[in-house]
Amino acid sequence: MSSPSPADKLRALLAEPGLLVTPACYDALSARMIERAGFRLSFMSGFAVSAARLGLPDTGLISYAEMVEQGRNICSAVSIPVIGDADTGYGNALNVKRTIRGYAQAGFACAMIEDQVAPKRCGHTRGKQVVGRDEALSRIRAAVDARDEGADILIMARTDARATDGFDEALWRVRAFADAGADIVFLEAPRTEDEMRAFCAGTAKPAMANMVEGGDTPVLPPRRLEELGFKVAAYPLTLMNASLAAMQRALGALKAGDPPEGLLDFAEIRDIVGFPDYYDAEKKYAAKE
Repeated sequence: MSSPSPADKLRALLAEPGLLVTPACYDALSARMIERAGFRLSFMSGFAVSAARLGLPDTGLISYAEMVEQGRNICSAVSIPVIGDADTGYGNALNVKRTIRGYAQAGFACAMIEDQVAPKRCGHTRGKQVVGRDEALSRIRAAVDARDEGADILIMARTDARATDGFDEALWRVRAFADAGADIVFLEAPRTEDEMRAFCAGTAKPAMANMVEGGDTPVLPPRRLEELGFKVAAYPLTLMNASLAAMQRALGALKAGDPPEGLLDFAEIRDIVGFPDYYDAEKKYAAKE
């Protein structure tokens, strides 16, 4: 009997009761840390990947090929399902279909498609614009078609219209995306708990909250998010933020001539990156004396 696919694993998680707390990864090592910590789902953050891979802001500078390659490495490093940020789909509706197929082949459980004008921007920064309703819906329909034509992956539909056209327009788009067949819906950057509650109440599909520290949306405890009706709570920058803070402290200590504090033991680092498993597998092929 074959093991369940990443998409099947995510479907099973969505069918269970309770909120899925979902830290975001940006490379294979951060994804492995998330799995080791006991989380059952991760999210590949476009903001974090652009920063980690290119050292550049999330303003549409990173390409489809770079994102799907990063995703392939991430998905290969873990057994938990991973949601992938697929931005605007990297072109027209046919590009969206190619993107969905590529993300499925890379091992993602779900791909997120949004309605921003390309080049897109981080949802909590300046300069966002969204496409019209027809184009936004065509992207989601193309993504759903790619799924229904054989790509084993779920579709998350995202709107950024709250910042540009108001909450009512954003809610209309969420409902239209759900009607078009999206599996999960995401209204980016609601400003209040009332808007967050109305978003969840306005759709029968699983809803995702985006918990960006210092962003436009209230960062609420998981229990409160579940009470409001959310199914997934993504933390797109928490791990990168923690990593940057730790690196700044270590670099400051080195520059001052002091030993950095709070470092992991070398044995623990070896364990995290997989040396013990490698050594065990190596024994199978060791030459006989």
